[in-house]
Amino acid sequence: MSVTVEAVQSALKSLVDPNTEVDFVTAKNIKNLRVEDGDISLDIVLGYPAKSQFESIRKSVINAVRELPGVKNVSVNVSSQIVAHSVQRGVKLLPGVKNIIAIASGKGGVGKSTTAVNLALALAAEGAQVGILDADIYGPSQPMMLGITGRPESIEENTIEPMEGHGLQASSIGFLIEEDAPMVWRGPMVTSALEQLLRQTRWRDLDYLIVDMPPGTGDIQLTLSQKVPVTGAVIVTTPQDIALLDARKGLKMFEKVGVPIVGIIENMSTYICTECGHEEHIFGSGGGEKMCKEYGVDFLGALPLNLSIREQADAGRPTVVADPDGAISAIYKGIARQVAIRVATLSKDMSSKFPNIVVQNT
Repeated sequence: MSVTVEAVQSALKSLVDPNTEVDFVTAKNIKNLRVEDGDISLDIVLGYPAKSQFESIRKSVINAVRELPGVKNVSVNVSSQIVAHSVQRGVKLLPGVKNIIAIASGKGGVGKSTTAVNLALALAAEGAQVGILDADIYGPSQPMMLGITGRPESIEENTIEPMEGHGLQASSIGFLIEEDAPMVWRGPMVTSALEQLLRQTRWRDLDYLIVDMPPGTGDIQLTLSQKVPVTGAVIVTTPQDIALLDARKGLKMFEKVGVPIVGIIENMSTYICTECGHEEHIFGSGGGEKMCKEYGVDFLGALPLNLSIREQADAGRPTVVADPDGAISAIYKGIARQVAIRVATLSKDMSSKFPNIVVQNT
């Protein structure tokens, strides 16, 4: 009995992607399926980075297909293909960048910048090309967290080359000023400086640009969310009621300017004593999940309050780099994967499919 394309598709229909919980046929992940005299070859193309899981997915697909009668050989290749997604109406897309993800918080001190850099590194560890823009002009922290020193180069006029740290392309006002120099600027100057950093940095073929937004929901944040072509926003909060109060304002701000909310991350969710192992919810419990249910958005995960996270970031080697196989890194990678999966479900950018129409007087 010879095996058919339909039989292979039927077998794969029962195989569910462990990350999306959708089968590979429905998700349209199967490409280049060929069946010839019992020899089967196919590609599984994921819409999100998952390099660490390629081999396990490949084996599960091979095992599912091999059970079919008449199958001799099975060849499966697993890869990721990140595509650009749509942004706010009327905002110009950024050359060299497919998707921009804003990491925001309603207030400072909730660990937004630390979360942003670890998410960026986690996406890069899974095979994506990632950059990070330090949009916190008043308090730039990414140069220190990434362990980057020096000044960026300018190869072409009115452009700067991104700095690099741990495989990330990075741009920050912190690269252009002295470390202890205060930014005594009014709102319009800050907005202008940030737009220049964003658009004059020569980003190179990024799948994701992570934007570490300034905390709060004032004029600067609103202007940025209207002018930066954002694919989606992630809100970072702690379980504390006061932090959640401000996080709600941040969520509403993005909704008003038409930016999809990818989800909410609860930072400093729990503290585990290094001496006795006792777990305690210092800032309360369940606040992030409750807010997600209230506003109908996804809960991306909870991160612990841990001394090593602070120490590693201060040393210029964030957790995902300093302890890539550790339990906390696994949480960051899991959250980053969920962010990428949810971005992949958003509307794709079709602007490149349409021709440029120029009206000329003749």
